[in-house]
Amino acid sequence: MKAVVFAGDGAVRVDEVPEPVIEAPTDAIVRVRRAAICGTDLHTVSHGAELPTGFVLGHEYVGEVVEVGSGVFGHRVGDRVVGADYTACGQCWWCRHGDHWHCPQRRFFGTGSTFGPPLPGAQAELLRVPYADTVLRPLPDDVDLDAAVFLGDTLATGYAAIDRGGLRTGDTVVVVGGGPVGQLTSLVAQACGAGIVVLVEPVAERRELARAEGALVCDPESARRTVEELTDGRGGDLVVDAVGAPRGLDLAFSLVRRGGTVSSVGVPSETTWSLPVQRAFVDELGVRFVIGDLMRDFDELIGLVRSGAVDPTVVASEVVGLDEAFEAYQRMSQRRTLKSLLAT
Repeated sequence: MKAVVFAGDGAVRVDEVPEPVIEAPTDAIVRVRRAAICGTDLHTVSHGAELPTGFVLGHEYVGEVVEVGSGVFGHRVGDRVVGADYTACGQCWWCRHGDHWHCPQRRFFGTGSTFGPPLPGAQAELLRVPYADTVLRPLPDDVDLDAAVFLGDTLATGYAAIDRGGLRTGDTVVVVGGGPVGQLTSLVAQACGAGIVVLVEPVAERRELARAEGALVCDPESARRTVEELTDGRGGDLVVDAVGAPRGLDLAFSLVRRGGTVSSVGVPSETTWSLPVQRAFVDELGVRFVIGDLMRDFDELIGLVRSGAVDPTVVASEVVGLDEAFEAYQRMSQRRTLKSLLAT
């Protein structure tokens, strides 16, 4: 089958790889109809120490079940499904408490050993999904493939940023970063009852998209002045870091009010960051690092999409075939596109 694989030296290629097979009773094989290229894919490829050459990439996917193991009871051949970007057993203490990310059986699709034991990814014609009854969810017929592919990671992450950040009705929300996650975080905040939503982004085209979708926008240089003017000098109630670098966290902390919360969902680009602990203590700041979880939040996510409250396709710049993945990766890494979808 065709798949997008790591080619070494920060590059990808489309190659022929063996088709996946059922390896455990709880496995399912999914024919992928849409996959997506994510910022995490770009980060993993550019920092390829945990990726073996030839490893299949990708973790955002939607498709149909073509085979199930003897221990799969929630899905049948022919079902349309969308899946989480990582696996969980569904039975352990962590899973029972809705913290699937901490499951000892976690394996993150398409990222090598970056986040645990390697598991081949979804930018391929076929995908093996362990613990299918936990990882996969049925996709209603009225949800388009281009929208559904965002449920497993990008939209799940934006929702988790807002939900676990403790949004209250009427709060001022500031989103630092206007990439796909930041854009969808802004939409979720608006749909879930925020008052003012401000998106901070240096790229003019991304600011214009956020403005067209209902947010107030500014560049990083004017962010503090803008937020203070909107809040009578207090700062944002909830500030989301969707950048994942010290500069994003530093900016987020400069924009949050006393007693407010910083919710960080960007994949860290560095191993450490200097937390301003004295200010955090004196100002009683809340700090959360958050990872999206389709397995926990599917009902809320599908509700937002089916109702029309959130249209995640606004960040989809293009839909291209699997054979064009190399060029699509290049366009995204050069910020010429926001989000590329792969039709298989």
